[in-house]
Amino acid sequence: MLLACVGACMKIGILAAVALGLAALAGVSTALAAPFEHAEDGFEPCPDADGALAGSQCARFLSPLDPSDLKLGHAELFVRRFPAQGASRGQVWLIAGGPGESGASFYPLLDTFRAAFPGYDLMIPDHRGTGFSTRLCPAEESPDGPGGAALQGAEWATCLPALATPRAKAFTISNAARDLSALMNRYGEKQPTFLYGVSYGTQLVLRVLAIAPPKRLDGVILDSLVPPDGDAALDLSHRSVVVDQVGRQVLARCDADAACRARLGGSAMEAYRTVLDDPAKAALVPGGKPKLFFGALLDAPPLRARIPELIAALRAGDAEPLKQARTDLETLGAPFGDFPQAPLSIPLVSLISASENNARPAMTKADVEAEAEGLLFVSSLPGQLVGGAADAYPRDAFFGKRPGKLPPTQVLQGDLDPKTPLAGAEAQVTALKAAGPIALQAVQGGPHFLAFTAPGCFVAAARAFVATKRPVRGTCSLE
Repeated sequence: MLLACVGACMKIGILAAVALGLAALAGVSTALAAPFEHAEDGFEPCPDADGALAGSQCARFLSPLDPSDLKLGHAELFVRRFPAQGASRGQVWLIAGGPGESGASFYPLLDTFRAAFPGYDLMIPDHRGTGFSTRLCPAEESPDGPGGAALQGAEWATCLPALATPRAKAFTISNAARDLSALMNRYGEKQPTFLYGVSYGTQLVLRVLAIAPPKRLDGVILDSLVPPDGDAALDLSHRSVVVDQVGRQVLARCDADAACRARLGGSAMEAYRTVLDDPAKAALVPGGKPKLFFGALLDAPPLRARIPELIAALRAGDAEPLKQARTDLETLGAPFGDFPQAPLSIPLVSLISASENNARPAMTKADVEAEAEGLLFVSSLPGQLVGGAADAYPRDAFFGKRPGKLPPTQVLQGDLDPKTPLAGAEAQVTALKAAGPIALQAVQGGPHFLAFTAPGCFVAAARAFVATKRPVRGTCSLE
């Protein structure tokens, strides 16, 4: 069972900054103490519509928890609309990653999305189990709780047993896909409609298109596309292997650069190995786990670029640059914790990750440690998956099912993505080509969540796609 989520799932938090600073999200002051009530499911001015959320409109929509068992009742789905600045040209639905992230993960990036989709209403739902939508553990995950929406203290003991109930088994990707289709049909208009998903959100979008495509959909943008369902080499249990491959590429690029090699007095790869092999040096790393710490830096291009100098500092016994790197990493993620529904839903992470995205459910802690021995960079996620299969729900007939018809679809992928690797996205694109027009643009040097980490490349590609509805192949350089 996942008792913590540090760098987890398809896209954890918003960078490993959230992983290292997750505790800081607890106790966030709330302008909106709890999800507010609506007599109808139409949009109304949001009671927290000030600051970054100024002008937003909110609605709540009822959706069956499980269409095959109506006795389980309904989920309330929260959706926030940011009307276009000026006359509206249509809608863009923004689908968050995770699993476990709410739509609040997009709020700090509103300027980027407005630039990418000028003249479009931005529609931002909270997945079932997240944000202000119905939660797996409603009492424990309430914004009014001691840790806000994040679980804290004794809340773990009362919440986690809920994962074994029939109600919890309704919080599937397929039911979340039905939710999204119903929302788009309810609030859709006759104007053009686009769907954007990031990371786990791309898995959810593809499930929507396989189960219940919305009545109108003019195009799809997939940012940091997940590998095909069931991929036995790129699933979550192999996250450390994926992180290691990217980390080695970063070190190899240093080795190929004369100035970088000179800074380290030789190979970056060898310099890093000497640090890993020296317990005294490892103890200087924040958290005392250099493989995990340096793996987290791969998510943030400015910090990733500092890896050679951090290795040099470690070799010299200087811990200060590493402390600063940790602070900078947490600072990058800090704006994403400014909203009461921002904390990740760990119960939903646990449930969906174990049920749909773990190819090695029998993996043990010893297996994880043995695999990590041969790696230079690791993620905490494989260890957090251990034991989670006990509460997993069975995969349904839509697991691995491809859409029968695909609208024009633009994929944007970083070639240094340590969470959803380029090879997995390319495999998805190849598998989807028979269903409709799809193309991949690679961001050279790009990590995960390109709308955040490579906004220039993202905005240019999104604007072009929405204007033409033609997906194109190509590249964009982050550097």
